[in-house]
Amino acid sequence: MVAIAGGVVLLLKAAVSPHERQPVAAVPADEIPAADVKPGAVAPATVESAANPQAKQQPKAGEDPLRAWAGRLADPTGVPARALMAYGNAELVMRSTDPGCHMSWATLAGIGRIESDHGRYGGATLRDDGRPSKPIVGVPLNGSTGVKSVSDTDGGRFDGDPRVDRAVGPMQFIPSTWARWASDANLDGIGDPQQIDDAALAAARYLCAGGRDLSRPADWWAAVFSYNNSVPYGQKVFGLADGYARTAMTNA
Repeated sequence: MVAIAGGVVLLLKAAVSPHERQPVAAVPADEIPAADVKPGAVAPATVESAANPQAKQQPKAGEDPLRAWAGRLADPTGVPARALMAYGNAELVMRSTDPGCHMSWATLAGIGRIESDHGRYGGATLRDDGRPSKPIVGVPLNGSTGVKSVSDTDGGRFDGDPRVDRAVGPMQFIPSTWARWASDANLDGIGDPQQIDDAALAAARYLCAGGRDLSRPADWWAAVFSYNNSVPYGQKVFGLADGYARTAMTNA
């Protein structure tokens, strides 16, 4: 079922409380290997998500298919089930609102892994409501070595810093970018960059901007570079997204 909220079609889903195992130490984002691919030459593998009626393992009668799908893939992919639900939900919403974009949950998962380890950065855990146990806030964007300079745009509302901006939430949105792409995917009336459903849908909409078709290699790379204009970053996202999709294929 879908509903219209704030001009965006949002997928309504059941409240979730997926069982989560104790978090394990993750490889730091800067140590994730970059895939040996030439930017623009190829796009990651894609795979049907929770809506796939041809999945080998069908949910039980009355079970939320998104929850069943996420629970099945959490162990093989190493992505928390709650995060998978957010990525899968964002893909399903985009299928309805912008089918020509061909958004894949695996691409969102690749970005989410690098940006915040799926909402677990700094020892946080992703709660059942989709929010990290403690806010995820990046370094001050003050123009210091290796850091962009971004003046404050939100008065500290989202990042707690009234002087300069900081990236916030599981998908690491700069407040000014969030102001444009804010989404309310969990239908609580609030677009919250710390809430992973909202953040994943906003990221999906941002990546699809400008009529991009992410099944086309050139558009996929352009989308990822719009998130972070770095070749190693794009190659890391590619490797993660491709790996998640291929793992899902063998666990359909």
